[in-house]
Amino acid sequence: MKRLIFDEDHEMFRDSVRRFMQAEVAPNVEQWRKDGRCDPEIFLKAGEQGLLCMWADEKYGGLGIEDFRFEQVVIEETVRHGDIGLFMSLHSRLVGPYIGRLGSEELRARMLPKCISGETILAIAMTEAGAGSDISGIKSKAVRDGDDWILNGSKTFISNGIISGAVVVAARTVPGKPHGLGLFVVEESMEGFSRGRNLAKMGLKTQDTAELFFENVRIPAENVLGDPERGFYSLMHHLAEERLISACQEVAHGQVAFDLTMDYILERKAFGKPIGAFQNSRFKMANMRTSLDVLQTFIDQCVLLHNNGELTAEVAAEAKLFASELESRVMDECVQLHGGWGYMSEYRISHMFSDARVSRIYAGSSEIMKEIIARSIGLDERKLSS
Repeated sequence: MKRLIFDEDHEMFRDSVRRFMQAEVAPNVEQWRKDGRCDPEIFLKAGEQGLLCMWADEKYGGLGIEDFRFEQVVIEETVRHGDIGLFMSLHSRLVGPYIGRLGSEELRARMLPKCISGETILAIAMTEAGAGSDISGIKSKAVRDGDDWILNGSKTFISNGIISGAVVVAARTVPGKPHGLGLFVVEESMEGFSRGRNLAKMGLKTQDTAELFFENVRIPAENVLGDPERGFYSLMHHLAEERLISACQEVAHGQVAFDLTMDYILERKAFGKPIGAFQNSRFKMANMRTSLDVLQTFIDQCVLLHNNGELTAEVAAEAKLFASELESRVMDECVQLHGGWGYMSEYRISHMFSDARVSRIYAGSSEIMKEIIARSIGLDERKLSS
C-alpha cells in the first residue's frame, strides 16, 4: 500500500539509510548474535552518517531535525536490512532527549557531541527486580550531599547496558512518595558504578541487556536532569514517544516477516504446487496483509500527531498494544507457513519469532497498556470502586 506520510526528502534519506544498513549492519548480524551484543563501532559509523540524535542543535554537531519521520525511516530500515536488536533509536530518541531537554547547558555541551558522533552510547535504567512497568515501585535511591547526590541501588534488563558510556538512572529522592523520583546521568568512569552480566535472553541476541549496580556513586549537580524530585513526570512526558518507537519497530518487524513468508510460499512446493496456491495460505496472507496495512496507517497517523505535539500517552498506548499483539500473531502465522524450516535457526523467521516475544512486555506490558487505555475512556477501577 502506498504511504502518503513521506515526501521526496524522506525517500532520499531512506535510500541512504538502506545502503548503510546493507553495507555496515547486515554482514555483521550473525556475529553480533553470537557475541550477544553489537560492535560499539557501529554507533561511530552511524554517527558519521548523521543517523544519531538528529534532533540535536547544530551547535552540538546535530542536524536540528525534529521531524520524527526521519527516525521512523531509520527504524524501518534497521529492522528490514539490519536487525531489530540494534537499538540506535533508544540511544537517539529515547535517552538522548532527556539530556537535550532536561540537562544543563554545561552537560549538553559536554555530552551531546559525543552522543551525536556515537563515541558515547546511551542507556536508560528504570527497571529493577521489583519494579518493571510500575516505576513508582523503584527502590534505588539518591540522597543529597551538598550540591552532589549519592546514588545507591541496582537495575536490571537494561538495554545497551554493556556497551553504554552513560546511563540515565531513575532513583528515589523523596522517601515515602511514589512519584518522588530524580533522573541522574551516570558516566562509566564514575567510582561505584559497575555492570553485571550480559543477560542471556530468548531473543534480541544482538542487544546487550545488563544488570547495573550503583554503590555510593557521587553524582555532581551538573549531571542531575531537571528537578530532582519531579523525575517521574519527566518520564511520563517521554513515555508517549517510547511507545511510538516500539510500535514503529513492531509493525516494521511484521512487514518484514510477511515479505519473507511471501517469498517462501511462492518458492516452496507441496503436492506439486506452491504452498501459496493453497487456500489456507492465501487466506492467512490476505488477513495479515489487511491487518498490517491497517496498523501501518494508524502508526503513520500517530507519527504525524507526534510531530504536531498532539500524540497523547493514551493513544500511544493503543499503538503499542495493537502493534505488539499483531506482531506476535504475524510471527506465529509466518513460522507456521514456513513449516519445519520456520523452526530452524538458519531461517531468519525463526529468530524473528523469538525477537518479537518481548514486545508485549517491554516499554510497558500489554496489560499495562490496556489499563491506561481503559482509564482514558472512563473505566478507572479506582474511581468506579470508590
